[in-house]
Amino acid sequence: MEFSSVQNLSLHVSFAFFSSLRILISSAFQRCRLSEQICRISVILARSSSSSLRVSIADTGIGSCLEEFQALKFSSKDDTDHWGSLTFGSKPTGSEVCLSSSVSIDLLVAEIHDFLQKMMILSIPNVATRLVAEDCDVPGSRYEKVFLPNGDKELPISALNIDLLESGFEDYVLRHGNTLSNKCLCCFPNWEQLKVGIGVACSNENHQQNELVMEVVIIISNMSVDNTECFRKHGDKTEVLYFEDFSPGTISKSFMKALKGIDWKSYGLKLREIVQQDGFTLLEWENLARDTHIDITVITGPRKKSQIDRNLVKRAVKLSLDDLKEKHSGVFLSSRAVQIRSYAPDLAKTIAGLILSSSDLDFQGECFSLLGLQSQVVGTENMENCIMERIVSVIEMNDKKPHKTIVAPSLFEDDRSQELEFEVNDMEEGI
Repeated sequence: MEFSSVQNLSLHVSFAFFSSLRILISSAFQRCRLSEQICRISVILARSSSSSLRVSIADTGIGSCLEEFQALKFSSKDDTDHWGSLTFGSKPTGSEVCLSSSVSIDLLVAEIHDFLQKMMILSIPNVATRLVAEDCDVPGSRYEKVFLPNGDKELPISALNIDLLESGFEDYVLRHGNTLSNKCLCCFPNWEQLKVGIGVACSNENHQQNELVMEVVIIISNMSVDNTECFRKHGDKTEVLYFEDFSPGTISKSFMKALKGIDWKSYGLKLREIVQQDGFTLLEWENLARDTHIDITVITGPRKKSQIDRNLVKRAVKLSLDDLKEKHSGVFLSSRAVQIRSYAPDLAKTIAGLILSSSDLDFQGECFSLLGLQSQVVGTENMENCIMERIVSVIEMNDKKPHKTIVAPSLFEDDRSQELEFEVNDMEEGI
């Protein structure tokens, strides 16, 4: 590749070097994402005894400029024995960045591999990435991995970001133990086992056109507690994956406070604490069932403020939780609804007993008809189960809407109740 301009920079390696690599790879993804063509990104690491490690990051996205790399002019006081240099160039067909360093090739491959795997969660449809690493002095040491978008789903380049994120995050959860390696067919033989909720919140700044958009995907997965073949990287804790401007980022203190401020109890959850461990942000629950796991990912545009609006975080997360409740019956019931539901078996038994013990055959027949049961095959257990299902259904339906504005649906309905409902609605419209 011919370089249109060259810039040499001193980069302090270790944390600074890894951070610089993430920025450079993210920039390559951004250039490819903004392109309307199918693009590729190549990350190539090569070392020989006669030279230091050379890292090349090349992409076929839109062209780059020198100003994109000015932020990489920094140094650190730690690990002063590792230094690197950087050159870059661009032309209409893409860009390439080259770095040299004495950092361990094994550590670097692991770091880049994990980073590229996380980028796949974004499911950018027009980008394929290739990672190559080789120690030229060691025969058979060549490592090559190709990362393709979308997993098992094919989505168009024009698909909405939230749809792409949903697809990529589902693929992530289906990987064995969330390790982003192999799909776990023993735990998740099909997509239908995942319950997914999405939420999109926008914030106008100063009533201008500039908007900060936050998109959230929450997935609930269940697996048998006796399944010892699969494991979760963080056990029963929920890792919150965060992307800022389509790049893996670190959750701020303001974001963490917003997560703590969510009314989790209204969704039947009790948050114990939020911890940051080895670069991960984890939510610990007090009352999560052993066979249930919650995964959360968040993507937001570039920040226009020093801190993200907490209300925006709460709104986006709440919308995704509400979406889950609406799509899946019995999911995220509030603590109040769970408590009421616990009385359903006894209540169903009492109602069934009153119906079956009645000597009024017309009354019994009407009850059987309303319940959708045939009188000649009705047994006590069938009656109780049918009534309990209706009670639970009413509780769950009631819990999906704000308690202040809800009118609880009838347990038993027929045409007369529907006619009465229409009359009431007509009266309200007249008023």
